[in-house]
Amino acid sequence: MNSKTEVISFKADEDLAELLKKLPNKSDFIRNAVLEYMQNTCPLCRGTGLISIAQREHWNKFLRTHSVIECNECHELYIKCDKEKNSL
Repeated sequence: MNSKTEVISFKADEDLAELLKKLPNKSDFIRNAVLEYMQNTCPLCRGTGLISIAQREHWNKFLRTHSVIECNECHELYIKCDKEKNSL
């Protein structure tokens, strides 16, 4: 494993900069926030909230055999294969 690190900077507005100054370790917070965001980003839109026309065509084909439904227990949405015999 490569232990080299690289410094990456970004611009922040005054309000965000003030909030970050209050953190005991800005680097850890920002690193963890970026990793969390990247691990939980939608694989289709990659976090933009939009899909392309071509992606929409693929999505529509996918929905012929799948449904987006709400879990009765946690109330989160998930994708269910309509060909499954047992409900999750």
